[in-house]
Amino acid sequence: MRDLPQFDDPNLIVGTEGFSDAGVYRLRDDLLIVQSLDFFPPLVDDPFTFGQIAAANAMSDVFAMGARPVTALNIVCFPDKELDMSVLAEILKGGAERVRMAGAVVAGGHSVRDAEIKYGLSVTGIVKPEELITNRAARPGEVLVLTKPLGTGFVTTAAKGGRCRDEVISQAMLSMASLNMAASLAAVEFGVKAATDITGFGLAGHALELAQSSGVTLSIDIRRLPLLDGAFELAQQGNKTRASGSNRAFVEPETRIDAGVDPVLLEFAFDAQTSGGLLISVAADRAGELIARCRAGGAAATCAIGEVLPASERALLLRA
Repeated sequence: MRDLPQFDDPNLIVGTEGFSDAGVYRLRDDLLIVQSLDFFPPLVDDPFTFGQIAAANAMSDVFAMGARPVTALNIVCFPDKELDMSVLAEILKGGAERVRMAGAVVAGGHSVRDAEIKYGLSVTGIVKPEELITNRAARPGEVLVLTKPLGTGFVTTAAKGGRCRDEVISQAMLSMASLNMAASLAAVEFGVKAATDITGFGLAGHALELAQSSGVTLSIDIRRLPLLDGAFELAQQGNKTRASGSNRAFVEPETRIDAGVDPVLLEFAFDAQTSGGLLISVAADRAGELIARCRAGGAAATCAIGEVLPASERALLLRA
């Protein structure tokens, strides 16, 4: 991305720099728009559920920045010669259901023929300048809170190979389809200024981006990570995504890993997530209230997993 053309516009508050979750543009002194785009191939067999997951994932970047989604555009790749159009209809219905749940509207979209199904959204949200959350403002002394359990990569990989129990798959689908809206509202309410959502780079990758953008070190206790039921056993069996290795290679030069870390638990830091939770940096004296509010809003797995430290030799510490 360093080779992308740069735009010199004072109203571009957040652009492509700094590993940000979404772009932010100032429309008025009291109003910012937040824009993001995401789409991917199916991870589950049911088209309606896939639509829900893809839409929740796409809106997550907007929620991570404290914004409220207002409009969405469908992005569709579909093999219309090989599959019945009713499959596409169900995908779009699933996406629309999540968009409506977020209080936004689908305003249109674009489709192309492709050999593989792909679906997602381009999302526009709004936020007041004083409520904007970025990945640049974590401060030493704050507590790190994670709002969804980890392990979707292990589950979906095992499911594709027929090695996953139905109840484990069902729980993972519910987690991936759930919105990060309650956590976002709670973060704004409690004055949070730094957060990110956990997706393809895994917990460690996105945590490293948050640390580097904020100029701090993040310390994460691997033993405190919330996990999807059944995911630990699937990790033990080696059901890793292809991204796990590249995620680990990306973070290791800037990471110190304690010698006593359980190697299976450690893999959850690198597991690529789909529609994962928010990683929130919150003042220590508000962390308990934030966790309670997120849980009350439906994010039952929300818990504290670490802390923000002053910058040190390594930007990320993974503790035993």
